Amino acid sequence: MLDPVLLTQLPRVPIGDAFQAVVEWLNDNIGPVFDFIELVVSGAVAGLTAALTWLPDLVMVLVFTALAWWLRSWRFALFSLIGFGVIASIEEFDPAMETLGLVLVSSVLAVLIGIPIGILAARNQKVSHVVRPVLDLMQTLPAFVYLVPVIVFFNIGVVPGVVATVIFSLPPGVRLTELGIRQVDTEVVEAGEAFGARTGQILTGIQLPLAMPSIMAGINQVIMLSLSMVVIAGMVGAPGLGTNIYEAVTRVQLGQGFEAGLAVVILAVYLDRITAVLSDRSPVARAERKAAKTG
Repeated sequence: MLDPVLLTQLPRVPIGDAFQAVVEWLNDNIGPVFDFIELVVSGAVAGLTAALTWLPDLVMVLVFTALAWWLRSWRFALFSLIGFGVIASIEEFDPAMETLGLVLVSSVLAVLIGIPIGILAARNQKVSHVVRPVLDLMQTLPAFVYLVPVIVFFNIGVVPGVVATVIFSLPPGVRLTELGIRQVDTEVVEAGEAFGARTGQILTGIQLPLAMPSIMAGINQVIMLSLSMVVIAGMVGAPGLGTNIYEAVTRVQLGQGFEAGLAVVILAVYLDRITAVLSDRSPVARAERKAAKTG
């Protein structure tokens, strides 16, 4: 006779053990690939951080202010002057530049990976069916979980923070690129085909320009998610404001935590407004504003 306890309990499925075995196999068999990734990523972050911290803090504050004035308005330039001035006055400017370097490198990698995948998913339904559940998993999995396998591959430091950030921020770039291309009017595409345009010409000359507002929105989301994840990556040794926040939490230092958090907010607002300006200056956005004025 079967034990009643066995009838009320399901056997344990060793999913975690299987995942650990896969990670260990990858680490043992393609270790040189991870070494190459670590070399490239660490070099890119170190070079960009050195460039951002090469000039004095006050000069960099003026550079960010001038960029804000040129791209947006004097009001945003005033905000940038005050915001980055505050970051410099609370002695968080160098950590902020380290965080900015991590965000820019992570965002560029996420965009370089995400946009081609989004284009492929938009043009191939089978690829889309495969990519969507993977993106769902990437977006719903807790952010801290990404830090576990990357530490195995890259140890403690900058690289695991960047890799985890890329994985965490990738889905919006893929989704919004696919959505933007799919929303392009089919009649416009058919007109291009009628005039003899090839597939590549339709993509670069019709679909991508018309989908640019959606793609830029995806890039904006990639940058914002990168910034949030870079702070979490401070737990695994990634330099910057994340390290300061983590130390403040572990030591219960309210002042240090608030100052580092304020610097993160200023960076987030600045990057958000800059990417929004780039989206507004796309040819499609200019054409829509012109049509609205004439209409």
